[in-house]
Amino acid sequence: MSLELEHIWSRVQSQLAVVVDEPTYRIWLSELRAVELLGERLVVEAPAQTCRWIQGRFGRVLEASVELVLGPLASVELRPSGESPGAPSPAGTAARRAPRAAEERRGAPALREGPLGNPKLTFDQFVIGDSNRLAHAAALTVAEMPAQAYNPLFICGPPGVGKTHLLSSIANLLIAHDPTVSVRVTTGEAFTNEFLGALGERNTEPFKARFRDIDVLLVDDVQFLERKTRTEEEFFHTFNALHDGGRQVVLTSDRPPRDLQALEDRLRERFEAGLVADIRPPDLTTRLAILRKRAQHDRIERADEAALEAIAEHVESNVRTLEGALIRVVAFSSLTGRPLDAELAVEVLGNLYPRTPSPGASRRTIAEIQAATCRHFGLSTDELVSSGRSPRIAWPRQVAMYIARELTDASLPAIGREFGGRDHTTVLHACRRASERMSADSASRETVEKLFRDLGERRA
Repeated sequence: MSLELEHIWSRVQSQLAVVVDEPTYRIWLSELRAVELLGERLVVEAPAQTCRWIQGRFGRVLEASVELVLGPLASVELRPSGESPGAPSPAGTAARRAPRAAEERRGAPALREGPLGNPKLTFDQFVIGDSNRLAHAAALTVAEMPAQAYNPLFICGPPGVGKTHLLSSIANLLIAHDPTVSVRVTTGEAFTNEFLGALGERNTEPFKARFRDIDVLLVDDVQFLERKTRTEEEFFHTFNALHDGGRQVVLTSDRPPRDLQALEDRLRERFEAGLVADIRPPDLTTRLAILRKRAQHDRIERADEAALEAIAEHVESNVRTLEGALIRVVAFSSLTGRPLDAELAVEVLGNLYPRTPSPGASRRTIAEIQAATCRHFGLSTDELVSSGRSPRIAWPRQVAMYIARELTDASLPAIGREFGGRDHTTVLHACRRASERMSADSASRETVEKLFRDLGERRA
């Protein structure tokens, strides 16, 4: 499955998991597999023995889920596993013939495989924050000046934080700037499988040509090469052939090179010879920006700001999970006819993505947090929970709500009730304002960190 198809199918699966209950999804739908995207028609394989029943029982649900991901003109073709595809449509044939003709003219393809064609996977659609700023800047530089700045470029970070997006953005921009450039986008697993296939056929020369006679090599999840001795050796020689020939190499991994202990030292040394740029999970401000851009891109006009804030508050791990949570809330709103607001978001996501305390963190009561805040700012509790909006009171109240959100298990409505009967949207707004002010002002950040220390907590 290509990276683009994998991304699309992951979103469709998230949508399906919303519509049906977990046992039904596990028994009947978990075995479905997307195998091809032909224009706006998604081809999905199902087990041969149950394909007809799934079509009758879940066909409409599957179509609705695909339409939510790909748009209202999308369609689904459900086919039994192992069945050869039917004759392609004239449009599909023409679309595949053009790149092949271009390849014959140039002697090498502009792109043999990769996630092109998805408008999300571009630099314009990538949301920049403190957690990914260096990686974004380096990737953009490589796309604009391949093999002249950072070679190799090694982007590392946990799953779902945007590594594949940056890799795809590089490919998209390279082809846009120069359609004749030969780019290969692959994964560590695909490289391994192709190499083993070539070994099995005892004909590795075509394989070597595919990966060495190119201008740019982009490899996602290079950590897959660990503990594969023959493949590591082949990749070592491929890397050297490209790098020594002045061609660009970009790699992504879930860990920095120094932590890929199962790789040969000579490979790790080459990975570290260029620029290593890490991506961390996005902070609250970045998560909210990602949701806004996604809502705008998918034309989710009925989502109010408080709903996006609630989603950003609940999902902290990675971008992929964040987007999946948005899809779930939007789908629930669409299926039930309820407004897409913060109340719905909290209800839908509360049990699925419960907030967990930081490692080693102890629980505090809201009263303890209010007392510590009042001591620090010289306020009374009555002032803190009052309706006053002066800066002298508003900022301490936002700080107290932010800390209560971090150090207690209380729900948003419960926190609001302890602060003068405010609703959950006010709490969300206060937490967002506190986070933004901390990011922009070091003195404010130090104030909040001191309060955490006063409460016996250490912030990373």
